[in-house]
Amino acid sequence: MTVDTNLHAFFYPDTVAVIGASATLGKVGHTIVANMVEAGFGGKLFPVNPKGGEIEGVPVITDITDLPRGLDLGVISVPPQYVIPTIEALGARGTKSAIVITAGFKEAGKEGYLLEQQIIALCDKYGIALLGPNCLGMMNSAHGVNASFAAGQPNPGSIAFFSQSGALCVAILDWALGANIGFSKFISLGNKAVLDEADMLDYLNKDKETKVILGYIENVEHGDAFLKAARKTCLNKPVIMIKSGTTAAGAKAASSHTGAIAGSDQSYSAAFHQSGVIRVGDVSSLFNLAQAFSNQPLPKGPNLAVVTNSGGPGILTADAADRSCLTMAALSQKTIQRLQEFLPSYAAFYNPVDIIGDADAKRYRQALDVVSEDPMVHSILVLLTPTASVEIEKTAEAVIRMARKCGKPVFACFMGKTRVASARKILMDAGIPCYAFPEPAVHSIEAMYEYYLWKNRSKPEYIEVQRDLEQARAVILEHMRRNQSEIVEFEAQQVLKAYGLPTPKTVLARSSDEAVAAAEEIGYPVVLKIASPDISHKSDVGGVKVNLWNAREVMKTFKSITAQAQRMRRDAYIAGCLVQEMAPPGVKEVIIGFKRDEEFGPMLMFGLGGIYVEIMKDISFRLAPLSRQDAFEIVREIKSYMLLKGLKGEHPVNFSAIEEIIMVMSQLAIDLPEVWEAEFNPVLVNHERAIVADVRMTLHLTD
Repeated sequence: MTVDTNLHAFFYPDTVAVIGASATLGKVGHTIVANMVEAGFGGKLFPVNPKGGEIEGVPVITDITDLPRGLDLGVISVPPQYVIPTIEALGARGTKSAIVITAGFKEAGKEGYLLEQQIIALCDKYGIALLGPNCLGMMNSAHGVNASFAAGQPNPGSIAFFSQSGALCVAILDWALGANIGFSKFISLGNKAVLDEADMLDYLNKDKETKVILGYIENVEHGDAFLKAARKTCLNKPVIMIKSGTTAAGAKAASSHTGAIAGSDQSYSAAFHQSGVIRVGDVSSLFNLAQAFSNQPLPKGPNLAVVTNSGGPGILTADAADRSCLTMAALSQKTIQRLQEFLPSYAAFYNPVDIIGDADAKRYRQALDVVSEDPMVHSILVLLTPTASVEIEKTAEAVIRMARKCGKPVFACFMGKTRVASARKILMDAGIPCYAFPEPAVHSIEAMYEYYLWKNRSKPEYIEVQRDLEQARAVILEHMRRNQSEIVEFEAQQVLKAYGLPTPKTVLARSSDEAVAAAEEIGYPVVLKIASPDISHKSDVGGVKVNLWNAREVMKTFKSITAQAQRMRRDAYIAGCLVQEMAPPGVKEVIIGFKRDEEFGPMLMFGLGGIYVEIMKDISFRLAPLSRQDAFEIVREIKSYMLLKGLKGEHPVNFSAIEEIIMVMSQLAIDLPEVWEAEFNPVLVNHERAIVADVRMTLHLTD
């Protein structure tokens, strides 16, 4: 991380040099100088070019050594082979920050990657806060800085935006200029050789000019730093992000159910959820939310009131609210009586409040004043369809007056285009988000309410699980010594014992006689499972038999299981069978597992177990370490939660027992970094207890 002083020099420079400045129109080096001049930069600007002369009326310096020492910002736009000596020269003169516009580094292959590593080393040597390479640049309109080669100057505003894609920056900037959206900061991250998303979040969190932070990312290389910065920032101001590449294509092949299901996108969703980042799927939603968060207070409750001059849009809004975490506010009897005093008798006095198509601005104003004063209303959405009699601009003014005095979040949906265009501008200029359709309006209100809940949640509680770490690590180290990547159930039992996990009574039998003796000791009925360090999926070789009720069945089954396994897997060492007590009646099967994500570390999963996990894929995810609240939520997020809660008089399962096992899995994932994947499947749970009936672990072996 770069020190704050250098980041301040980066965003608020008093001295800026453009190395590779050009007098030729259309060249990047010329555009950067022209943009700085047009932005009204009030500091000292130094174009650098060996030819000298003037560019945009600014005298040119012919050599970097003529620049003042302690330069705040150097913008580099020279061919790739000259970037390294340029950074060396700037560093020698004490330059605090730099932007490398030039492409041709790690995105271009091995040689470019090695060049970029040299950039990183030089910036570390000289303490330079560097943006890029391969980026569009950076803008800070309020300070007169446009150190980029983008077309157009962004308006000042309270929204900060950073992006890993320079092309997306150009498109969004052009769109924002047309929509009159302003920015506090506008940053193209490029290759993120030094400065990355975590640095941006850390700085923008403290930036007084920024109310809302937007981001587009393709990957995060330092997951821990990102999570730490995101959690801290989201407690202070909203962070809204798009993550591209949402499929699991290209992910490593995995040997467990967990590994097969847990893809890269799930890890980002979990990271965003646990850090408070609001994730959206498209640019339109990104800026819808940005406008809402930057202009309106957060709803302090879920109750939405709708005032409309048309029944259809009101119904659409109610449907959208029903699909969200919002509720349509139940208006008080006093509110309804006040509405009845001036609305037509055929109006709808309940929420949505339909004031009828012939409503003028006065009727809107009266209805809004009454509804906004209802204490059960937490947010208000005003719908307008451009009927022949409606006073569109005057209604917009009425909405603005109501919003200024009620202190609640107010949104508008003026449907149509041509006739409502001027009213929409009036509303937007006054800070009232205005939408073309009800659904995105409801989505914005929902996102704001969920953020309110996240900010005001209780502090996460983390616990340390009691375990015998030495015993667990001994199992891991022995398998690594033998170069065995799989730890199957009969060997993994020692790890379960080390963590105090509840397991069924289990005995390893190496002969049929031992199996019968074990069954007699455990008590019938029993289960037999093939025990082999070389067989991961026991069902593939018919290696599991249940409901064995007597010695004859146990002896016969032992011989048939071991013989069949040896025939199907001639290379496998067969240690015998595990003899295990049968699950009690009425149990349900769940799966608890984790896969180690390369960017964020261990990602835990929970869902229905057994054969259903890959068919239904009803899974929820969290990143370790899990808090108690995380364990509580991960169980209740799956769609089949009601099956666990109990149907038609069934007892609910013991959720506390499941959550305890999840917390242990989280601790195990942190304790044992050599374990790449682990899976308890199934975990058998009823209303009394939960037991880990089967376990597998996969180690990450290094050469």
